[in-house]
Amino acid sequence: MDYKVFLSIGYGMYLVASQDEGQLNGQIANAIVQITAEPPTFAVSINKENLTHSFIEKSRAFTVSILGETTSMKFIGKFGFKSGRKINKFDGTNFKMGKSGLPIVLDHATAFFECRLINSFDVGNYTVFIGEAVNAETLNDSKPMTYSYYREVIKGKSPKTAPTYLDKKKITKKKESIMSKYECTVCGYVYDPAVGDIDNDIEPGTSFEDLPDDWVCPECGVGKEDFEIVEE
Repeated sequence: MDYKVFLSIGYGMYLVASQDEGQLNGQIANAIVQITAEPPTFAVSINKENLTHSFIEKSRAFTVSILGETTSMKFIGKFGFKSGRKINKFDGTNFKMGKSGLPIVLDHATAFFECRLINSFDVGNYTVFIGEAVNAETLNDSKPMTYSYYREVIKGKSPKTAPTYLDKKKITKKKESIMSKYECTVCGYVYDPAVGDIDNDIEPGTSFEDLPDDWVCPECGVGKEDFEIVEE
């Protein structure tokens, strides 16, 4: 089966948020679609491992911020590749509380809507939540970011918990090498062992495997676990 076919499907870039007893959390999502016009209802696919998943189950509601093309990789890295169990994603984030009592992220958003949960479907590692819109507002006239723009223009990647994550093993075999280059899946920075990371005291000739466990991407700050080997 040619898994690359699925990359031809159109998606957007959104930030889904919810709350549980005053604790706020949100995540980047692209698998969102409007499924009825009246009343306006939407389906969103969320991985069961994600904290936002349990918050939606408990609050029975969620908000969706539609992200624009000005959204930075650092912002996407914060909400798309880091866990709310480890950091407070809303620390330093511009947001407001909506009519549903849930947070609405305003940073980089072109518009938003709020949904009350009306149904859900178990689909293996994911749950498809069905929500009816109870409020919606346009914030500005900036252009919404499409998933193809995210992948092709700013070279973004999908985390392993994303519905659209594509395992490279299903496309081509990787050739492991001690001195292979590794690419950050958040911002696209490439660690080259021949160059090292002089700014962080990593000498040239240091393989990726030999980098300290606490080494982070010089560009966006994510850890080694968010790097993938570069195909030769």
